[in-house]
Amino acid sequence: MPNTLPAELRAAAERWIDGDPDPASRAELAKILARAADQEPGAAGELADRMAGPLEFGTAGLRGPVRAGPNGMNVAVVTRTTAGVAAWLTAHGHAGGVVVLGRDARHGSEDFATAAAEVLTAAGFVVKVLPKPLPTPLLAYAVLHYQAVAGIQITASHNPPADNGYKLYDETGGQIVPPSDGEIEQAIQAAPAAADVPRAAGAEIVDPRAAYLDEVAALSPGATRSLRIAATALHGVGAETLRAALHQAGFTDLHLVTEQAEPDADFPTVSFPNPEEPGATDLLLTLASTVDADLAVALDPDADRCALGVRTPGGEWRMLRGDETGVLLGAHLLSTTDSTDPLVATTIVSSSLLGELAKERGARYAETLTGFKWLVRAGEGLIFAYEEALGLCVNPGFVRDKDAVAAAVVAAGLTAGLKAEGRTPLDVLDDIARRHGVHLTDQVSLRVTDLAVRGRLMTAVRTDPPTTLGSVPVTLEDLLPDADVIRLQGDGVRVVVRPSGTEPKLKAYLQVVTPVRDELAEARDRAGALLDAVRQEITALLR
Repeated sequence: MPNTLPAELRAAAERWIDGDPDPASRAELAKILARAADQEPGAAGELADRMAGPLEFGTAGLRGPVRAGPNGMNVAVVTRTTAGVAAWLTAHGHAGGVVVLGRDARHGSEDFATAAAEVLTAAGFVVKVLPKPLPTPLLAYAVLHYQAVAGIQITASHNPPADNGYKLYDETGGQIVPPSDGEIEQAIQAAPAAADVPRAAGAEIVDPRAAYLDEVAALSPGATRSLRIAATALHGVGAETLRAALHQAGFTDLHLVTEQAEPDADFPTVSFPNPEEPGATDLLLTLASTVDADLAVALDPDADRCALGVRTPGGEWRMLRGDETGVLLGAHLLSTTDSTDPLVATTIVSSSLLGELAKERGARYAETLTGFKWLVRAGEGLIFAYEEALGLCVNPGFVRDKDAVAAAVVAAGLTAGLKAEGRTPLDVLDDIARRHGVHLTDQVSLRVTDLAVRGRLMTAVRTDPPTTLGSVPVTLEDLLPDADVIRLQGDGVRVVVRPSGTEPKLKAYLQVVTPVRDELAEARDRAGALLDAVRQEITALLR
């Protein structure tokens, strides 16, 4: 972009600064404007980027870098967003209802939560605020516990340290779904400048943790509690609640990664605070080996995603993939449920193995589009839902979202029972593979700087799809207009391609299935070779 500052960009920035109620972000944007006016190299481009918003309000709410301007997370953006949410709730007959607010410990979270609470209070809602940075599942629980009309969690989950976000739950306790996001977006656009939005103190501080912990502890009945657990909160807000939940359930031999146990918005020991990322769980697995643990547990920073680590027969530790954990806990809950007509659910990009387990147990099975907003709406009688990206809902009766703390308690109960029998979670997964074939999954992700690249690649695949993958003939299924998703399927091969809803990525989810004819190891080798071939071809396809 040329260094000259366009008049319309200057005017837009000046209007935003005039309407921003936060002195710090006003000053931040004013400095960039001044640099751009002085034709400092790159300043006009930076200002244009800051003003390129607003952040789009989708079914995942808002997520973006903490910075001044409409294309960032700041008090002004949160204020106008909450004004739009208040207007939307009022239009849907919820005026004066209870709204619960929670937050994580990221940069800006406390100020953003305060702004949201004051906007809602001034708009006439009964606002209840959680007392400190706490896991997102506690906010989801609180929506039902307090019979709220909505819940708001200030969090960016496992995004990079520079980000923050705004997640909205409706009166069902689940995240919003279309057309609510579009209606709220329109209401935000109609909101006045942030400085003109009324704000008032008066929110009530509430603490639902005791009630939540009682319900979580009940998820893991049984007397067998001999289990040593290593765990990490990845500098997030989950350690205290995880410890309390495990202790109340009877699991007291818990060892936390000390360096990552306390909330730290800078996430100093991890480059990307996501248990799926390479290296993120290195300290956890080292601790698990050092203390001779039976199970390793990694929470993401807002404690809604849970990854499990196990010791292999050779003595090394490794993290289970999301599909492995989902199948493991799904099989356990299907075998222990007292429901006469249970339903289990996963997404179209997760392993299809859960469906085979449901069929084996005479249970119902559903596949939804990606996201827990869809999974928790899969149908009546839901006892378990998971997505391959480490999202696990073992407790849909009282948390209608993924819940890492509850999943860890259920995993501990399962592992303790297996330990008493001289078995491990890997033994269970081996048994399942022998009955239903080896299911291997993987993901190929292309990170882009220009979001238009994703659209061009999706069009290219639709126009000229591959006819084989790993020498297996495949056909294309296009899920448009319901979803921007392509599915390539053949005998024992499935690839699902979609743009990410929360990251600048194009993602391909791979699955291969190989029957076990004789030896499990031989079947795994065949499946691995096929997966490698498919991965290479998909990687080349998405370049």
